[in-house]
Amino acid sequence: MFNGLLALLVAVSTISFFGSRSGAATPQSQKLTTPSRFPSEGQSLKEKLRAMTLSNKYPNSNALIFDLPVTYNKQVSKWVDYYQTKGQRWFREWLERASAYMPFIQKELNRANLPTDLAFMVMIESGFSPYSVSHANAVGPWQFIESTGSRYGLTKSWWIDERKDFGKSTLAAIKYIKDLHQEFGSWYLVAASYNMGENGLRKQIKKHKTKDYWTLIKLKALPVETQEYVPKILAAMLISKAPNLYGFRDISRREALDYDVVTVPGGLEIDTLADHLGITRKALKDLNSELVLGYVPRQISHHQLRVPKGASPLISKYLEARSGKNWE
Repeated sequence: MFNGLLALLVAVSTISFFGSRSGAATPQSQKLTTPSRFPSEGQSLKEKLRAMTLSNKYPNSNALIFDLPVTYNKQVSKWVDYYQTKGQRWFREWLERASAYMPFIQKELNRANLPTDLAFMVMIESGFSPYSVSHANAVGPWQFIESTGSRYGLTKSWWIDERKDFGKSTLAAIKYIKDLHQEFGSWYLVAASYNMGENGLRKQIKKHKTKDYWTLIKLKALPVETQEYVPKILAAMLISKAPNLYGFRDISRREALDYDVVTVPGGLEIDTLADHLGITRKALKDLNSELVLGYVPRQISHHQLRVPKGASPLISKYLEARSGKNWE
């Protein structure tokens, strides 16, 4: 009961790990309200939460605002509890990765005028890992299968898989999500169709004559994985925006994803370049996770490589020294 009440009250005033859009017009922006049947407990906890907010060491956080509809029921409660117990180790790792990737994804969603909380789909899809592969061979942070990725402009070949590219896969996902929302009109159904495929959802909506996600669950019209998908996203949203209140303290915050893009010739070894820059080989490979082979093949004339912010001049000089050609 306390977890349920806490999840509903936390939106009033809290320590926010990930900000929503600050000052931007947000579709369906909403704050959760205190349940009227718990006025005394609600008021007491509300005051405590406000005090915690005032002592928040992260000055850029703001009141907890959701720009997706928020439902708190037994399905969501189950996953909140799971992430606090059996799944705690995984969820802590997701939170740490999220501090690096969430700002980038939310910025792109905001730019596309989509709810920034859709970024929590990536947390559930892949835990923000570009190397994640599902049992259905969906790949990358947004878990595109090959056919859908190709439909939305992501290239897959013997040396590159753009489904693993955070930037390109996020832009592809935005196009896909816009198409899904245009058809289904509900963010819960957008998530459901993203998970199970739009054709399958379309058939179930037609069969049961309803476009209500929770009704479709009650009718067992959706695959089990899809029935759990939206509750997982909602649970992740609640915990991630107030991790301290759910027992996730002292989260290691990683540096937000930021990089320069440089044009490099074919035949460039990523490991050699990393050594030259004085960064770890893994760090540079993670920035360029779309490179299936871990390097740019000689057969490729050139490639747009992501490098640490500010490293472009060093790389230009390095490439000039190697080839005598100006690569700026």
